[in-house]
Amino acid sequence: MDKKDFFVHESSYVDDNVTIGEGTKIWHFCHIQKGACIGKNCSMGQNVNIGNNVKIGNGVRIQNNVSVYEGVEIEDNVFCGPSCVFTNVTTPRAHFPVHGIYAKTLIKEGASLGANSTIVCGHTIGKSALIAAGAVVTKDVKDFALMAGVPAQRIGWVCECGKRLDSSLQCSCGRKYKETNETLEQI
Repeated sequence: MDKKDFFVHESSYVDDNVTIGEGTKIWHFCHIQKGACIGKNCSMGQNVNIGNNVKIGNGVRIQNNVSVYEGVEIEDNVFCGPSCVFTNVTTPRAHFPVHGIYAKTLIKEGASLGANSTIVCGHTIGKSALIAAGAVVTKDVKDFALMAGVPAQRIGWVCECGKRLDSSLQCSCGRKYKETNETLEQI
C-alpha cells in the first residue's frame, strides 16, 4: 500500500493484508480488518468498522457508526447512512459460535441505505434500491425498489438518480422505466 494514494486518519487502525483504493478517505476512529478490500474514491466516516475479508466497491460512502461485517459485499456507488446495521448470522448464540460461517449479503450498485436501517443477513439489495431510514430489511429487495417500515415493504419505485417515481414511471431527470411482474427496468 502506498499511503500517498489514500488518507487514513491517525486515530484509525488498518490491519495487515488490506487493500485500499486511490482517493479513499478513512476518517476518525475506524478499523479496517485483515483481508478487507476497499475500492477507489470511497469515504468511511467516523467510527466505521470494516470486517475481515469484506469487499467494498468504488465510490462507496459509509457514514458514521457503521459496521460492515464479514459476509457482506458492497458494490460500487452505494450509500450507507449513519448507524445503518448489517448482520451476518441469522441465529446468533454466544455459546454456539459459527466459526466463520456467515450468511452472504449483497448490496448492489447504486443502492442507498437510510440512517438506522437494518439489513438482515442472507439477502440482496437490488441496484439503485432505496431503503428508508429505520427500515428493517428481512427479504431480497428488487432493483429500484423503495422500501420502508418494519419489516420493510415496497412502497414505490425510485429512479437511478434517487427520485421517487410516480405512476407514469418517468423521472424528471429524463429516465423512463417499465414495470413487469412486479419488477422495474429502465427503458
